[in-house]
Amino acid sequence: FGHTMVYVTHDQTEALTFADTVVVMYEGEIVQIGTPDELFSRPGHTFVGYFIGSPGMNVMPAEISGATARVGGQTVALPAAPRPAQGALELGIRPEFVRLGGQGMPATVTKVEDIGRHRIARIAFEGREIAAIVPEGQEIPAEPRIVFDAHGINVYADSWRVDYERPAA
Repeated sequence: FGHTMVYVTHDQTEALTFADTVVVMYEGEIVQIGTPDELFSRPGHTFVGYFIGSPGMNVMPAEISGATARVGGQTVALPAAPRPAQGALELGIRPEFVRLGGQGMPATVTKVEDIGRHRIARIAFEGREIAAIVPEGQEIPAEPRIVFDAHGINVYADSWRVDYERPAA
């Protein structure tokens, strides 16, 4: 119709259903403006990652060196080296990009929630609880291991997203 409407809600499903562009606020400040897909795929702030999606994004402290991150005693491959950043560094990865199976880093499944089309596995990993989406019918191994899909990993410094360096042409 060519009309602009401002709609205020605390319900993420409502916001993502109705809006072409969403403004996410945290503690009275705008932390990101974008399409629902942008907010989901590239959360600009850890609050956006946790607020958008169900369950929210997994966030864990990390040490970064080039294109690898260290979470506790585990090494995680990143899609590229992030730009240099100051502050507390964290990895953010959505449960959809945590692969549970027989390969990868050791983990312990503490709980499984069956919600119909898929299951949410609650996993103890390096002293933190993270979530993974497990497709219905996929077996959960007795000695589970996890892999993070590198393309689903975001890096944050003091809760703000850090872009990856672009490869030289």
